Amino acid sequence: MTTTENRALHKDWPDAPTSPEGWITRAGEVAQLLAVDAVARDRGTEPPHDEVQLLKDSGLVTLLGPVEHGGAGQDWPTAYQVIRRVAAADGSIGQLLGYHLLWFWAARLVGTPEQIDAVEADATRNKWFFGGAVNPRDSDVVVTDEGDTIVFDGAKTFSTGSRVSDVTVLEGALSGSDAHVFAIVPSNIEGLTFHDDWDNIGQRRTESGSVTIDKVRVDWASAAGFVDKQFQPRVYNTLNVPTIQLVFVNFYLGIARGALEEAAAYTKDKTRAWLHSTVDRAVDEPYIIDIYGDLTSKLWAVEALADAVALEAQRIHDDAWNVTAEERGDHEVRVAAVKARATEVSLEITSTVFEALGARATAGKYGFDRFWRNVRTHTLHDPVAYKRREVGRWVLTGELPEPTWYS
Repeated sequence: MTTTENRALHKDWPDAPTSPEGWITRAGEVAQLLAVDAVARDRGTEPPHDEVQLLKDSGLVTLLGPVEHGGAGQDWPTAYQVIRRVAAADGSIGQLLGYHLLWFWAARLVGTPEQIDAVEADATRNKWFFGGAVNPRDSDVVVTDEGDTIVFDGAKTFSTGSRVSDVTVLEGALSGSDAHVFAIVPSNIEGLTFHDDWDNIGQRRTESGSVTIDKVRVDWASAAGFVDKQFQPRVYNTLNVPTIQLVFVNFYLGIARGALEEAAAYTKDKTRAWLHSTVDRAVDEPYIIDIYGDLTSKLWAVEALADAVALEAQRIHDDAWNVTAEERGDHEVRVAAVKARATEVSLEITSTVFEALGARATAGKYGFDRFWRNVRTHTLHDPVAYKRREVGRWVLTGELPEPTWYS
């Protein structure tokens, strides 16, 4: 390690925790390291290799990995809490961790029992960091059957994390059919080119640029969920949307909490009471007190809903081979509800805190703008109005959302 930034992210970690509480505490320790120079790193242009190494060294990349292979063996409710805590310090790294955990779990989502065992063993033992070239709105990756192999060819607009990953999840449409094929490949495999073209206003360190996929060959045996070239469907395969939407929810809430906590620290130390106020300190200013009370109570309410929905999700994960379409649909409605609330509360908190800070807090050195930029960028992933529609149609007609790439 040769730079101050690298040293700031280094820590000699004690033995791995053995309980959910221990892992949540460890996530908080990771967040403390990330928070030290979060503003400077947000302005930087270097890929987050050091941050990914921090996630590996701390054990967070194998949070869902089987204990027998060196993983933490934790469940999704714990993973969501971990994502939330990391995102409070650095929204980009919270997203990268969340997406990594999703793609780590993808074998369990669609794979055969043999594929699940093999992927989880290899990924855990080797501490693979996952990226994903999976963007359902892009239809230009074609998968061709060539005997014992399949060939991926095309491009994706987004490939979050892939430039700093060990392995990448590819997705494409099987030529001549309606089937979609997922496969895990080494990120340095011949034919994959990740482009340095992610230049958005927020989540700047997520390496979410485009990728060109030029005749990438994969054995049919690596096509997730396929047996003798036929996909083996089950209801659990459709849990990708509610699971990733809860990833979104939790890094939104983490970013919102980070904004609120940093703002409160600034208010206590630097904000001045208004000249027409009857108090001397900003912490005694009634309008400022009202802002923090209002925003905190809203955040607590959505966090509680998110935690409850995560527990509901885990009951489905625990019975993955028997989940019904109705159970999946009921869960998706609840996920849609918390996604809508998390979107709104995170946008409100990250913009409204400025009213409690004062004009001097807009100085670039404080970086308060990064919280709003981060949630504004990612909350445009899919329109929140359609999440409210899922809930509203269920209330009025009992209709459950049909499984799609976004519902």
